[in-house]
Amino acid sequence: MTEHVLPGDPPINLVLRRSARARRYSLRVSRLDGRVTLTLPAHAPESKALDFAHEKAGWIRQRLAERPGEVIVAHGTVLPVFGQPLRVVPGTRSGLAPEDGQIAVSRRAKSVSATVCGLLKARARDALAAASDGYAQKLGRSYTRITLRDTRSRWGSCSSDGALMFSWRLILAPPEVLDYVAAHEVAHLAEMNHGARFWATVERLMPDYRTHRHWLRHNGEQLHRYRFPD
Repeated sequence: MTEHVLPGDPPINLVLRRSARARRYSLRVSRLDGRVTLTLPAHAPESKALDFAHEKAGWIRQRLAERPGEVIVAHGTVLPVFGQPLRVVPGTRSGLAPEDGQIAVSRRAKSVSATVCGLLKARARDALAAASDGYAQKLGRSYTRITLRDTRSRWGSCSSDGALMFSWRLILAPPEVLDYVAAHEVAHLAEMNHGARFWATVERLMPDYRTHRHWLRHNGEQLHRYRFPD
């Protein structure tokens, strides 16, 4: 991969990636981090790839402008926790208070964002464990463990030994969406593929899964706009 800068207002950082499978030039603007990647055939001239990027500069800037703005979590930030807006406020002790519409952060906490992140991860683990337990019991299968990560490329996974992994950011989605991802990964305990039998298993666990899958496909990038600096 090589990097270039397309001049203009604003300048565009461009990554060129060669692919043996590519048959034409293709541009991708990541809605997560704004990374602009131009994929080109393995033996295509770099000069022609840059000409193509210059021709598409207006389209690239439009896509970059459409990206959701980042939100640095601090006092006053409103976060969508399990489908409910909660505001980060100072308090005597740290904790989630959905009944008050708040996320309280102790005045003794060293970092507001790190404290909020820890609270969200703990709530996500509880919710994902409960959902996974319920679907695993319904399926008649068991998993070995659950881990949480801050993944960008996937919302969950299931390994061959029955270990489930989830993005803790699912706690920022509506509860039915979190449940769908749990059902999806638990279904892999029976079908380690994405074939017809797998989707039939997902539907058996959650008959209306398509609605929640659609929400995640079209709104999932919004969950990554929240930043939690230490």
